[in-house]
Amino acid sequence: MAIKIEKKIKGYAVVKPEDKAAPAAAPAAAPKAAKPEPKQAEVIQMHESVERPEQLIGSTFKIKSPLFEHALYVTINDIVLNAGTPHEQRRPFEIFINSKNMDHFQWIVALTRIISAVFRKGGDVTFLAEEMKAVFDPRGGYFKSGGVYMPSIVAEIGAVIEQHMKNIGLIHDPEMDESTRKLIAEKRAAYEQAASGKKAEAAPAAEASGETNANGFPPGATLCAKCNTQALVLMDGCQTCLNCGYSKCG
Repeated sequence: MAIKIEKKIKGYAVVKPEDKAAPAAAPAAAPKAAKPEPKQAEVIQMHESVERPEQLIGSTFKIKSPLFEHALYVTINDIVLNAGTPHEQRRPFEIFINSKNMDHFQWIVALTRIISAVFRKGGDVTFLAEEMKAVFDPRGGYFKSGGVYMPSIVAEIGAVIEQHMKNIGLIHDPEMDESTRKLIAEKRAAYEQAASGKKAEAAPAAEASGETNANGFPPGATLCAKCNTQALVLMDGCQTCLNCGYSKCG
């Protein structure tokens, strides 16, 4: 049987009789080998090339500081990555700070643009909160509602960012174990019992001075260096925090 060759011959191979059985078995195995593998979902991580969608979700926080006449309103918008998949993640994308007070407009705009750029850079952005909370005002800080000390307005903006990151699950508070809770409750009960004898004398003095602790801790409690809360009391000759359990005596 003659076969007409219409194309240029670029190479040849000699087929041996034992090789004829292999091509015959190959088509039978082909369907199994050709079975497509399940396609893996592409997990999108936060990076600079992620485009801003038309709509973002976010939260707005109000900061009322004695350093400013008008309140600051901090808005943090988030982008949702891998929506509808097991890898869905909510990440901060941008931040805005608005206020009627225009005295600090320049540094506020600069701060928000830098923070937004870090958000969009991706990676671990939780360090921003700690860095900002460590900024101290040379004129002194102030106590916010709840008895928590803020060393500066920048520190309170950092605290707002930290709270937002906790809300979306980027930061997790270490849970206090039951033994620590029990120890704090016992110390607080012992302190209140020891102070009950002086209650009759202390009450008129506190009433006259208007001294109260907005966070629910005994009047006269000082600032704890660990949690920045007015909850540090003197017990058995040792400064003990009734909020986080910190003690100078270990």
